[in-house]
Amino acid sequence: MKVLVTLYPWENPRLYAAEQGLEIGEKVIIPSEAGNELGTVEAVGVETQEEPAEKIVRRATERDQKVFAQREAEKQEFLTICKEEIKSQELNMKIVDVMVSLDGKQAIFAFTADGRVDFRKLVKDLSTKIKKSVRMQQIGSRDEARKLGGYGICGRELCCARFKGNMQSITTEMARVQQIAHRGSERISGLCGRLMCCLSYEAEQYKEMLQGMPELFSVIETKEGKGTVIEINAISQDIKVRLESGKYISLKKEDLK
Repeated sequence: MKVLVTLYPWENPRLYAAEQGLEIGEKVIIPSEAGNELGTVEAVGVETQEEPAEKIVRRATERDQKVFAQREAEKQEFLTICKEEIKSQELNMKIVDVMVSLDGKQAIFAFTADGRVDFRKLVKDLSTKIKKSVRMQQIGSRDEARKLGGYGICGRELCCARFKGNMQSITTEMARVQQIAHRGSERISGLCGRLMCCLSYEAEQYKEMLQGMPELFSVIETKEGKGTVIEINAISQDIKVRLESGKYISLKKEDLK
């Protein structure tokens, strides 16, 4: 059986092989770079051609969850220390979260930044202060939004937080094909500042509906002469044209020559 498991709250769930009987929300022990860690099952019986790279070690015991809770209790202190160091070193970065390994030997700090950051001194100073091996991991604004959660302009939970699978790359072409790119980036961007995830939901259907239809602002031949396409309705298959004479007409796709 294939299952999706979340290790770090700012990352996409990972695919693992597992025995039958696991349930969504169950805690499991999975292998990681830092050793065995505690993860959360997000989906079971995943149907995909991708093969899991690793297998779930076992279900988490009561002791595992108690140790994990102790590690979580340390997080706020480490975050405070890290933020103070970033401020004193005047680094252009924002700390989002920190995860302490189950064995307590390593702390992984997730951060966002506009570009590359030289955090070598930061890692050295943090290691000295918190007495752990420190690793910094730069994440994107979408990953930050997934970790923090929230609600979009639709009034529903953010897609990146609600749907636990890998986040699809959202492109301006998706907005263009749905004829909403002209609204401006502010109106089609999510809380993360990137294009909204939901732009991908109907993009393929719009591409299919627009097949055989002219481009917006292109010049076409009609029964009444040449004209410029000024509006396209993919759903109704209507095309609004401004003729060279100044007259406006509406056509169906099948009316085109």
